[in-house]
Amino acid sequence: MRAAAHGERLAMASGTRTRTIQWEDPRALAAAGRELAGSDFLRAMATGDLPAPPICATMNMTLLEVGDGRVEFECEPDESHYNPIGVVHGGLVCTLLDTVLGCAGHSTLDAGFGYTSIDISVDYLRPITAASGPLRAVGTVTKPGRRVIFATGEVTDASGALVATARSSLLVMPLTRLV
Repeated sequence: MRAAAHGERLAMASGTRTRTIQWEDPRALAAAGRELAGSDFLRAMATGDLPAPPICATMNMTLLEVGDGRVEFECEPDESHYNPIGVVHGGLVCTLLDTVLGCAGHSTLDAGFGYTSIDISVDYLRPITAASGPLRAVGTVTKPGRRVIFATGEVTDASGALVATARSSLLVMPLTRLV
């Protein structure tokens, strides 16, 4: 009897949804990235002259602005990003912050150099749902470097409320190692 009642609740709560994701070949983007200075590479993505990387389609992220040591992204959370308790999974916010922190660092690099995250520390300040509206994330370099870059980031919801912050260090490396 108990199993039937549980099954009935599941049937009432179900409602299949789908989401289709499309992206460009990431190898072509990576090749362009080896030839351009970081700020030029990111600006070409922001203007659409270069395609966004696949993670942007997966996470509904868009690169809006690029400055020297600063970037801004927008992310549109939806139900496909929900965790089991009905709010946006912290992994989406962490990925958004890792993206702005890394891209802010990348904007300071010469052609032929890239980065990888060494660490990231995220502070989640309030829950996010699809109703939170578009999220804005800003990443700023606090200390550029030839070996390690330090950056901070903030995410706000559509009302301007701060929902998360982060700090990260990024290892600078020649991109020839990745070929």
